[in-house]
Amino acid sequence: MRRHLSFVTALGMCFFPSNTTVHAQVRADTGSIAIGGSVISSTVIIGIPQEKVDELVRDAKRPLEELTTQQKENIALLKERLDLNERQVRAALGILGENDIPPERLAAKLVEIAERFKDLQATASAHPGDDPKIAALKTDAQKAIDAGDLVKADALLADVETEQRRSLDRLAVNAAETSARRGEIAVTRLRYAEAAAHFGKAAAVFPPKSIYEDKRINYLQKQAAALFQQGDEFGDNGALLSAIEQYTQLVNVMPREREPRQWAWTQYALGLALLRLGERESGTSKLEEAIVAFREALKKQTRERVPLEWAKTQNSLGIALGTLGGRESGTAKLEEAVAAYREALKEQTREHVPLDWANTQNSLGVVLWRLGERESGTVKLEEAVAAYREALKEWTRERVPLYWAATQDNLGIALGTLGARKSGTGKLEEAVAAFRESLKERTRERVPLDWARTQHNLGNALQAIGVRESDALKLQEAVATFREALKERTRERVPLQWAATQNNLGNALQVLGDHESGTAKFDEAVVAFGEALKERTRERVPLEWAMTQNNLGNALSRLGERESGTSKLEEALAAYREALKEYTRERVPLDWATSFGSQGVVLLLLAQRRGDAAMAETALSQINTAFETMRDGGDARNAAYFEARLPPARDLIARLRGQ
Repeated sequence: MRRHLSFVTALGMCFFPSNTTVHAQVRADTGSIAIGGSVISSTVIIGIPQEKVDELVRDAKRPLEELTTQQKENIALLKERLDLNERQVRAALGILGENDIPPERLAAKLVEIAERFKDLQATASAHPGDDPKIAALKTDAQKAIDAGDLVKADALLADVETEQRRSLDRLAVNAAETSARRGEIAVTRLRYAEAAAHFGKAAAVFPPKSIYEDKRINYLQKQAAALFQQGDEFGDNGALLSAIEQYTQLVNVMPREREPRQWAWTQYALGLALLRLGERESGTSKLEEAIVAFREALKKQTRERVPLEWAKTQNSLGIALGTLGGRESGTAKLEEAVAAYREALKEQTREHVPLDWANTQNSLGVVLWRLGERESGTVKLEEAVAAYREALKEWTRERVPLYWAATQDNLGIALGTLGARKSGTGKLEEAVAAFRESLKERTRERVPLDWARTQHNLGNALQAIGVRESDALKLQEAVATFREALKERTRERVPLQWAATQNNLGNALQVLGDHESGTAKFDEAVVAFGEALKERTRERVPLEWAMTQNNLGNALSRLGERESGTSKLEEALAAYREALKEYTRERVPLDWATSFGSQGVVLLLLAQRRGDAAMAETALSQINTAFETMRDGGDARNAAYFEARLPPARDLIARLRGQ
C-alpha cells in the first residue's frame, strides 16, 4: 500500500516508495520552505566573519581595555568599513546586543545602523532662526550622536521638541523635523513602534493639502515603513494592518502622474505588507490584494524606466503568486509565479546582482517543485533541482551560510520527491547528502527550529530508502533522526510541527516493525500517532487528523495480525471509521479509497477469525470498490495492491458459505 512521506515544505509534498507488505496508506506531514526575500551580503561588506561579529556584540558593554587584541583590530576595521568613529561603532554593537536579532542578520543590521548614524550626523545641528536655547540643545544632541549616545540625544531632542511646541505656529516645520529625527533615532535603535509614533507626530503638525503637503506625505511614508518593520521583524500583525491602512491612504493621496516613481514605490510597499500578512493568515484575500498592488506598481515601474525596481517587484509578485498557488488546487497561479520569476531574472542577472539572482533562482525552484509535486512526470522537479543548484553558485557557504543551508534543504526536498518517482535510490541518497550539508550550518545551537526541520526532512529521506531497500538500519536511523527533531520541535513551542514529526515517527516505527518479529515497534507507533492526535484535532486540521487516524488504523491492524485476539483489529476499524469522516469520496477520492479499502482488509481478517461469511462479503465489496477507484484514478500501484486481495476474499467467502 502506498506510503505518503512528506518533507517539511510550504505545502504537502508526497512520494510513494513501494512496500507491498503493509496494508494501508502511511501519510507524512509538512511545514515550510525558504522562499523570497532580499539578501544583502553584509558580511562581505564589513569584512568580518559572522562569529566575530557575534563576539563583538556579546562584549559590547565591556571596557575597551578589556577586549582582546583581535577584537580591538576588528573594531578598528569596522570604523574604516562603516565610516564611523569608535564610540559610534561600540554604540551600534550595543544596540544589537539590546535586541533579539537572529545571528544571520547581525551583520546586515550593523550596516543598517551605521547608515542611520551617518544620516543623523549629516543633519544640521541647528537652523537659522533657532533661539539660543534650542540651538544649544540641538548642538548638545549632535554631540551626543557623535559620541554614540543615542539615549542622551533622544532626551535632548525631547527637550527641543517641548521648547518648539510652545511656539508651534512659528516653528511648525522645525518641530516636525525634530519629531522625525527622534523617529530616525528610534529606527536606528530598532524601536520601530516608537519610530512610527514619532513620524506620525511629525506628519500631524501639518494639515492635509497645506503648503507642506510633500513633507506630510514623506513623514507618513516613514511612519508606514516603521510599522511594516515592526510587523515584519517582530511578528506584530496589528502593526502590519496599520501599515496596510497607511499605505492605502498614501496611494490615494499621492500624485500618480506627477510622482509616478514614488507612487509605484508606495504600491510596492503596500504589496509587501499585504504579502507578509497573507503569508501568516490561513485565507487568501490578503495575498490576492498583494498581487493587485504589485501589478499596479508595475504600471509605472517599467523595465525601460527602472529595470532593477521592475525586477524586484516581479520577484515579489512571484512570491505572492507562488504562496497563493500553494493554497489552491490548480496550477494556474504557480505557472504565473514561474513567469514572474523568469521576468525578474532578465534584469537580475548573475553578473549584475549575483545575490539577488541567487535569491530569485531559489524562489523559482520552490514554485517549480510545487508544480512538479502536483504533476505526474518529473520535468518540473528536475527544473527545480537545476534552479537550486544555480542558486548555490552564488549563495555559497562562505558568503551567506544560512541561505546556503536553506537552499541545500530545499534541494534535498526536490531530490526526495524526484527520487520517489524514479527506480533505485540514487536521488534519495542525493537528498540525504543535501540535508546533511544543510545541517553543517543549521546547527541546533544556532537555529534550533531550522535544525529540527531539516532533521525531520532527513528522517523522511532515510525512511524512503529503508522502505525501498528493506534496510532495517536505515529505518532505525530514520527513527533516531525523528527523535532528534522532537528535541526542539516540542509540543509547547510548535504544536502542529511537533504533531507532524510524531506522525512521521509513527510511520517509521511501523515500517521498522515489519522487519522485526515482535510487536514492540507497532506499540510504539500507536503511541506516536496518539501523541500526534493531541494537537491534530478534527476541528483544527481535519485532513491531517484523518491522515493520522488512517495511520493509526494501519499500526493497529498490523498489531492485530500478530495477535490471536480481535481487539486490536476492532480498534483499527474504529480508527479507519474516524478517518472516513473527513476522507470523503467527494473531497479526496483516493485517500477515501485507501482508508475504505484498508478497512475492508481488516474486516476480511476478522471474518476469517470469526467464521462470518456476511462480514467477508462486506470486506470483498469494500476492497473491490477501492480497487476500482484506484484503477480509475490512475493509481496503478495501489490498484494492484487491492486487486491482489480479491481472490483470497472470494476463496474465504466460498469456504465459509460451503461449511
